[in-house]
Amino acid sequence: MPAPARDLKVDTVLPPTQPEINPIAAQLASSKDPAGNAAARILSKYLDELLRVPGTNVRFGLDPILALIPGVGDTVASSAGVIILFDALRSGIPIPVFLRMALNMGTNFLIGLVPGAGALASVFFKSNTRNLKLLLAWQAGHRHTVRRSTLHYYTGILILLAMVLGFILTAWAVYTWLFYSAAQAVLHALGFS
Repeated sequence: MPAPARDLKVDTVLPPTQPEINPIAAQLASSKDPAGNAAARILSKYLDELLRVPGTNVRFGLDPILALIPGVGDTVASSAGVIILFDALRSGIPIPVFLRMALNMGTNFLIGLVPGAGALASVFFKSNTRNLKLLLAWQAGHRHTVRRSTLHYYTGILILLAMVLGFILTAWAVYTWLFYSAAQAVLHALGFS
């Protein structure tokens, strides 16, 4: 007995029988990411976690590889990492946390400018992974933890800046005293005092 015919209407849209094969679209569609951070996740993976050093747990991505190209590589990697910052803004993250994320990106950019050593340091700093973790923690409802860690982060930066300023002022005072003492000794030796 033949199968019964389906009643089709003219405006009926049938689902495709075979899905299109596109690895990037499949990865975006398969990620269970209710907040829509799939692009940020993919960028974080490719920029910071793509490859593993054999025999170790040290992972690195394209960011330190691009950092080997002076100036241009860091700019390209940082530009790609900015997408994570856009996702953070889109999700309504507060300005202090956003500035912390931007400082992570800026620090990674500055680290990468040091020839050779900057690329190595970028393997361990991983600003994109740090920013993604901050974003996901914020979106997962751990806002209090993110705010507290951000407060500690800024407190640490202020303490570091105060220490640097203290060292500069101390060095300035010591060098001024040494210069003044040396000038007095020279003037005294020349008979001008």
